[in-house]
Amino acid sequence: MWSRDELKSRAKEVLNLNYWKVVLVSLISIFVGVNRSTVSFKYSINTRSEDLSSFSYVYPSLSELKYFLAAMYVVFVMVAIMWIFALVLSTFIFQPLAVGCYRYFILCGKQPANIGEVVFVFNRSYINVVTIMFFRGLYTFLWSLLFIIPGIIKAYEYRMIPYLLAENPDISMKEAFSLTRQMMTGDKANTWVLDLSFIGWDLLGVLTCGILNIFYVNPYRHLTNAQLYKTLKQKIAVPSNHRNEYDPQRNPYL
Repeated sequence: MWSRDELKSRAKEVLNLNYWKVVLVSLISIFVGVNRSTVSFKYSINTRSEDLSSFSYVYPSLSELKYFLAAMYVVFVMVAIMWIFALVLSTFIFQPLAVGCYRYFILCGKQPANIGEVVFVFNRSYINVVTIMFFRGLYTFLWSLLFIIPGIIKAYEYRMIPYLLAENPDISMKEAFSLTRQMMTGDKANTWVLDLSFIGWDLLGVLTCGILNIFYVNPYRHLTNAQLYKTLKQKIAVPSNHRNEYDPQRNPYL
């Protein structure tokens, strides 16, 4: 049975040894992990004061209604295009980069990890990683439609998929979903409590306008989650064809 204090203690030690690189990769993970699309539309009407009481202002003419519907159609098409563009960008660029960030956090320890690991997916099993990450998000979304709670449970159940892909990018989809279920069985509630333990740090981050989050909280959280993955991985038997090329004898945190 793992403890939060143990995971955090190991994460702090790794952070102290690799501080600036971890902060940089954490910044990249923020960029690729949070996609926000804000669209602002401004609509102004210039009318004379005597028009405000006119019947045509309250009940627009058919021609005005046609213009309004046409404008709404254009807005809808623009929003749809932007949404599709954001989805494509997230699926084919941001998600692979996120897996690369997870890989760096896993490999980071007393043995130096190359920051170039962030882009390793683009040279190895790219389509496989993109496909599995897409279906992970899709399945979580579909479960969320049944109410919020099932979606949250499935999000925790699928939590280890990016870490599995980070170490084993050629793993099959069936195997990835099976292994993450095994790893999270009996530990979803404990992982939820682990997440809650960072609330105090998040509040401090808000008080510092996010500065503390950038330079300490997010790196600390990412390394703690990487240590959680390494701990939960001991519950499963990783197939022999999936090997970590980093020497565990030189890095006790692998």
